[in-house]
Amino acid sequence: MNELRLVVVGAAGRMGRMLTQIIPDTLGVRLTAALERPGAPALGADSGGATPNGVPITSDIGAALADADAIVDFSSPSSSVDMAKAAADAKVAVVIGTTGLSPEDLAAIAACAEKTTIVRSGNMSLGVNLLAVLVERAARALGPAWDAEIVEMHHRLKVDAPSGTALLLGEAVARGRGVELAENCARGRDGLTGPRRTGEIGFASLRGGTVVGDHTVIFAGSGERIEFSHRAEDRGVFARGALAAALWTRGKTPGLYSMADVLGLSGA
Repeated sequence: MNELRLVVVGAAGRMGRMLTQIIPDTLGVRLTAALERPGAPALGADSGGATPNGVPITSDIGAALADADAIVDFSSPSSSVDMAKAAADAKVAVVIGTTGLSPEDLAAIAACAEKTTIVRSGNMSLGVNLLAVLVERAARALGPAWDAEIVEMHHRLKVDAPSGTALLLGEAVARGRGVELAENCARGRDGLTGPRRTGEIGFASLRGGTVVGDHTVIFAGSGERIEFSHRAEDRGVFARGALAAALWTRGKTPGLYSMADVLGLSGA
């Protein structure tokens, strides 16, 4: 089978740089374009950085999509929506790891999935997506009598909270309980909040230093507590997962998929 022709969106960002570094060592994948926003300082630079790969960073979306099978996007919410629309029109598969997406952004991406294959996840790592399955099963077994709290910590430069991974885990708790997260979440408690509501799914966000990503889901019952934790030690876990998702899109029908689909964990 021919190599998957891949475009990296947000190539000058943390995840974009990680992707361009590991693609040469990933079997079955070839980097064909590296995109950044118009006017970005990195335009024209070799996307391989200290290890040149001959693929310059560009803002020409049309040319990039003309020679692509899939794109991997870790950019910004507005950019991800625009790229999903362009890729859908070009019938190019999309992997979105961008966080901080609004309900409107998610609806726009879902509409694009009617025309092309889209894999979207708040976290691309194998470990986190396995964790989400376990959390969903625990929430289903324990029910709302056990209080659920999600604690996450990231580096000081992260701009959105709760993290996409925390929300992914919150959705897992909500699915396990058969409820909607939006109607049952509690964020950033402060002041005289009163007693905790039964069924609340709580979130706490910590920021500092260079932490890649720590997440813990706590189920607190009467006299006992269960904790599920995941710690990312380098961003390579997200990049490798995203590339696995891109390879998985080959031959798939249009639709909106998750990393659980990629890993064969849907419905587990």
